[in-house]
Amino acid sequence: MLYPIAIEKGSEESTFGVIIPDVPGCFSAGDTFEEALINAKEALELHFEGLAELEELPPLATSIDHHFTNPDFDGWVWALVDIDVEPYMGKASKINVTLPNLLTKKIDDMVQSNPMYKSRSHFLQVAAAHEFEREAHCA
Repeated sequence: MLYPIAIEKGSEESTFGVIIPDVPGCFSAGDTFEEALINAKEALELHFEGLAELEELPPLATSIDHHFTNPDFDGWVWALVDIDVEPYMGKASKINVTLPNLLTKKIDDMVQSNPMYKSRSHFLQVAAAHEFEREAHCA
């Protein structure tokens, strides 16, 4: 999953600060821009390990476009960090699911046309995560 990160440019006296807006409480820094990117990925992985220990799902990433107009990040540089969230979601188990044929076909078509989805199971996993995220925002 691609997580947008906001990077505040450092100076000779300060480091590059990193905030991950889609993951509250997750931030990092680095002496160089490249180090800030590497440290942001490590911060996300550590944060997700902590969430997994608490049996909480990693938050979904939003589009980087969603953050461009946020005035809190005026003058910051945006980048994306790619994190595989599956290791932080617990052991996989196989289940039987019954779906109408048309819905199954539409899912399979979506999986085939969109490289974001690895398989039908992955599509269903992402759909479930979206529903949990939506419910959390409605509560």
